[in-house]
Parts: sequence; C-alpha cells; structure tokens
Amino acid sequence: MLNVSRRLTIIGAAVLALWQTPVVAEVCAVDDTGKEVCLEQPASRIAALSPGATELVWAAGAGEKVVAVVSFSDYPEAATNVPSVGSHTRMDMERLMELQPDLVIGWVTGNPPEQLEALADLGLPVFSIEPRTFEAVSHTIERLATLAGTEEEGFAEAERFRRGIAKLERQYRNAEPVPVFYQVWDEPMMTVNDEHLIGKVITLCGGVNVFGDLDRLVPRISAEAVIGANPEAILAGGMGEENRHWLTRWEAFPGIEATAKDNLYFIPPSLVQRPTPRMLEGSQLFCRKLDNARAKR
Repeated sequence: MLNVSRRLTIIGAAVLALWQTPVVAEVCAVDDTGKEVCLEQPASRIAALSPGATELVWAAGAGEKVVAVVSFSDYPEAATNVPSVGSHTRMDMERLMELQPDLVIGWVTGNPPEQLEALADLGLPVFSIEPRTFEAVSHTIERLATLAGTEEEGFAEAERFRRGIAKLERQYRNAEPVPVFYQVWDEPMMTVNDEHLIGKVITLCGGVNVFGDLDRLVPRISAEAVIGANPEAILAGGMGEENRHWLTRWEAFPGIEATAKDNLYFIPPSLVQRPTPRMLEGSQLFCRKLDNARAKR
C-alpha cells in the first residue's frame, strides 16, 4: 500500500496534468429556424451558401475560414478567390463534401430545404440565417463569430453597425415625411412592404413607403399602381452597381411628382438588398437622397 505522502504526490500530479491539458469548450448558437447548433470546437472550415451569408461570415471576422461559397459571392473581393460549389439554389454536393466543411451557413428562404436537409443527413452542422431587422444583422454577426471563435472582431463589427443605425434613427426621427416608391425588380415590377428590411430603411430615413401596407414582403405591382400612388421620390437598384436604366421608364410619366421634381435616384443594389453591414452605407445614401427630395420643396 502506498503511504499517504506518495498517494498525495500522485493525486497532485494528476490534478496538475488536468490543469495543463487544453480544454476545448463546446460552442453553441440558435439559428433563425430556432434550431440550436453546437460544435465541439470553433469552426475552421466554413461553407457559406449565399452571397449574403458570405458577407456576414467575413463581417464576423471568419473570412479566412471560408472554404466554399456560391455564385455571386462577390464581396469582399477575397471571397471571389474561394472555390464555388454552384448557385444558392443548385449546389454541387459532391464538390462541397470534398472541401470538408465543419460548418455550413444556409439561407432560410434562399437555399432549397431539401439540400440543407441532405447536408445535415451527411453529418454536417447546418446553421440557417436570414436577418430581417437591423438588430438581427448585428445579432447574426455575433452568432457567427461565436461559432467561428472570432468574437473579438465579430462583436466589434456588430456594435459598429448597431451604433451607426442608431445614429441615423436619431438624426431622422423628426424628418419631414417623403412618400417613396422603391423598385426592387423590373420585369415583373416588384417593390417591398414595410416588413421588408428595405422597407425599414425607408422608414429609418423618414420616408413613407407608398406600398408599405401590402401583404407580401416583395409584392408585384403595375406601372399604373405607381402612377396612382404618385410618390414624391422613386429609388431603384437595377441589374448592376452602376446601371440606373430602371429609372428611365419613369421619365415618360411627368405627372408623377417624383418625375416632375427629378427625384429619381439610383441606389447600388448590394448596399441595400443584402442584409449585411453594408446596409449602413446604403441607409446613409438612401437618407441623403430623401434629403435631396426635401430640399426641392
């Protein structure tokens, strides 16, 4: 039998060994479907299955961990160098598996559910996101940073966005209302309602969405409906960052107040049509356009 001193020495050595053994804590976050996703350790190989997801992972400070993206993942520029596994609606599952991701970031309404389910069935952790408010953008960045182990950078970016939006809210809280039509697509013609995040940008800047009460997030409308609504400002994105041709059709309707006052404004679509931190820049630009309209009264 070991004497007491010897036993204490062995116990002490064992305790010291435990202290010196690295302990990797499990990381968990709840996605936008309400599912809790837990990883044994922070993700090191991330697949982002939409352009918005790609931007948000980079915003969370985890861009260097992205090993797979989908088409149109063009921001930041570094994302264009990451292998593509198809489009957000049609992925090359075999290619994706070859890249061995340990975390897949899906888009709730952008990726076909059956594809995300197939990935989960293959044992891949799937974290689905789709922020629909300004605060949700910040919260999404924070959750992604938690899963990637990049909390310091991600939480700082989330707070920067949060503070920027709060500043605009204070600045335009008592702004004179401007009736606005935002054109999100041309053929068929589409807009957004007040529940859509772009609709919240309109409200943030003191605008009044002339189609804000429609039921669908992205309703189809007609040119006649726009003429009848008679917005004071029309803003549109278009098919590219420098292409404002969607606005030219409204130049043929001088009876619309927006046309009569030359309040036809182009907004680079990537700044407002992806729920990412660049929405702050897009919101600032949107607000300046509405200030231009107010100045013409």
